[in-house]
Amino acid sequence: MSLRYTLLYLTVLMPLPMLGASEARAQLATENRSVVSRIAIDGNQRIEQGTILSYLGIREGNTVGRYELDQGIRDLFATGFFADVDITLQRDGMLKVTVLENPMVNRVEFEGNDHLEDEELSKEVQLKSRVIYTRNKIQADVARLLELYQRSGRFSAKIEPKLIMRPQNRVDIVYEIEEGPVAKIADIRFIGNKVFASSDLEEVIRSREDCWYCFLSDFDKYDPDRLAYDQEMLRKFYTTQGYADFQVKSSIAELTTDKREFYITFTVDEGKQYTLNKVDFESGLKGTDPEALRAKVLTVPGDEYNSDAIETSIDNLVGEMGNQGYAFVDIDPQLKRNEKDGTIDLTYVINEGPRVYVERIDITGNVRTLDEVVRREFRLAEGDPFSTEKLQRTEQRLKNLGFFENVKLSNAPGSAPDKTDVKVEVSEASTGEISLGAGFSTVDGPLADFGIREKNLLGRGQDLRLHAMLAAQRQQFDLGFTEPYFLNRELAAGFDLFKTSQDFRQQANFDRESTGGKLRMGYTISENLRHDIYYSLAETSIRNVNPLASRFIRDQQGTNLTSLVGQSLTYDSRNNKFDPTGGFLLGFDFDVAGLGGNSKFLRPELRGSYYYNFAPDWTFMLAGVGGYMYALSDQGILIQDRFFVGSRNMRGFDDAGIGPRDLSTGDALGGNTYYVGTIEQSFPLGLPEELGFRGAVFTDIGTLYDVDSSGPTIADDPTIRVASGVGLSWRSPFGPVRLDLSKALVKETYDNEQLMRFSFGTRF
Repeated sequence: MSLRYTLLYLTVLMPLPMLGASEARAQLATENRSVVSRIAIDGNQRIEQGTILSYLGIREGNTVGRYELDQGIRDLFATGFFADVDITLQRDGMLKVTVLENPMVNRVEFEGNDHLEDEELSKEVQLKSRVIYTRNKIQADVARLLELYQRSGRFSAKIEPKLIMRPQNRVDIVYEIEEGPVAKIADIRFIGNKVFASSDLEEVIRSREDCWYCFLSDFDKYDPDRLAYDQEMLRKFYTTQGYADFQVKSSIAELTTDKREFYITFTVDEGKQYTLNKVDFESGLKGTDPEALRAKVLTVPGDEYNSDAIETSIDNLVGEMGNQGYAFVDIDPQLKRNEKDGTIDLTYVINEGPRVYVERIDITGNVRTLDEVVRREFRLAEGDPFSTEKLQRTEQRLKNLGFFENVKLSNAPGSAPDKTDVKVEVSEASTGEISLGAGFSTVDGPLADFGIREKNLLGRGQDLRLHAMLAAQRQQFDLGFTEPYFLNRELAAGFDLFKTSQDFRQQANFDRESTGGKLRMGYTISENLRHDIYYSLAETSIRNVNPLASRFIRDQQGTNLTSLVGQSLTYDSRNNKFDPTGGFLLGFDFDVAGLGGNSKFLRPELRGSYYYNFAPDWTFMLAGVGGYMYALSDQGILIQDRFFVGSRNMRGFDDAGIGPRDLSTGDALGGNTYYVGTIEQSFPLGLPEELGFRGAVFTDIGTLYDVDSSGPTIADDPTIRVASGVGLSWRSPFGPVRLDLSKALVKETYDNEQLMRFSFGTRF
């Protein structure tokens, strides 16, 4: 039976018939050297004779012996084309070369893989369709696949490759995979720790013992890279507590015989705890005032040695030197240990460097984004004195664009000692977004949204977005466009088109629908101060009014046009716009309506918030907002324009739960004056950080009053309302979840209370 027409299941460790099973042979009719009169090649199907001759290295007329024939065999095997090679030099001088070609891979398949997709596995193997099969390649592929499974925590994975012969010397490769369970960390032990308990050290590292809630993260899986990171975290923890000589002697991960569990052991040497005795400066820079530099460092004699404080102090000193034009200043903290009294003398050695200027700015990595989009974010220009602070601010501005996955700014020596080149390396991120969302809140009920956005349109930094939100109580559609550098100036200009419908029947027995547009323009006055101006034109309808609604609402049923011009002045020094832990925000808005339309009023609003992180993960917030409306016509302020205060900004009360109300119907009428203040303290709950749970306690204080309508059934009282409560937030894998339980402590009898406020939302 011919081999190439036989279908057999064979493992890689079992040789195919004649596929690498026999050793290469060089047969000589005589031991003497002979002249090759003719070369005959047999057995080749795909490989051309000329190709074989070129690798053989022997030509007709050559005088050959055993050495040349052995070398020819080695050269042909080295090509990887052949499973067997036989060379015979006959007495008449004919050199007969017989080869058996390695089969060609027809296709590669994976069976039994549930946790890793075929595409992910295919990237790891060398053998693919139309590639020549060799035993070495398939063994290497198995090793790479096993390594991939081990990286995913499956150390007991088994992979058995099987071969299926096909006609025309082709072969199918099937990898039969038993993935096995994930090997979890069963126990973490510390040896040598006397000052800090093992339970304290377990909170320092990222690796975690297997637990019931660990499905929310993968920290309970063994990862050699994470183990190395854990060693660094231990070193950092001890050196911030004064233990300057701390060492991790070893970190061993032992896998059980069934390959299902790991036991990790850290052996540490804590050393002695040190305090700072002296803090000095040595500077080779002319005009440097050591006392002025002392204000930039966080290390103070008498404090415990703290490596973090030293690193932060060095960053502060480098920044200060950079602001003075010294781009390449080098600061070396030198420690002199006094082991007898457990003290350290710390000296910041500032090595001399020249005052430099920016010679060139080179940008790389921006394939789609135009150079000018990157350059306009720079706080430095070519020819300017170099400033570390401005360079760091530039890096932050580039990251804030959201156009790049990574942004790296560095400086290198220029063409002269007093010149430096600034290099910008970016890697572009996907700036197009299609989002679907779902959630629930006690204010709007079940909700779903859809959005399309391109934040870097045509690589010019322009922002185009379309958004739709559908909820039980509210529907909203928006289309917006922003040009961040209008007329090639640092001037953001854009427009919005919107249509909003809101169900107020539970609060005030009517529906409100608004359709309109907005033109806006904004610019930065300084790094933290921004000014925006805008014009809005909107048509608002009060409809579906319940016949039993308050007459003050029935009187305003219909459609009104609002033509409004306004401005917003904002100062923002928060360290993070989405989850701030430090800094403050102040804003002042002022709107004027009456340039045409029915609504005529002035509306100033003031808002502010302050954040302070007095301990890790403990953030204190103080916030306030207030506004006032002044009517510019005898009709007063229309209900569509008034303020409403409730659960969105005053927890403990229902939506539109406080403020003027018609007691005969219970309808909320809104007000012209309001203010709300919040004091909140958020804190960790003692659970592992990776779970994403945080707690909060808060108090909201505010009021809403001053309505144009009057009558014996109208309640309009400016008394202050107070509510306090507790909150729980969770950064869940499905989106942010927030639950607030609050109780109204000071209220009016006609206010509507709300004990629980819940919100959940996700996008995918």
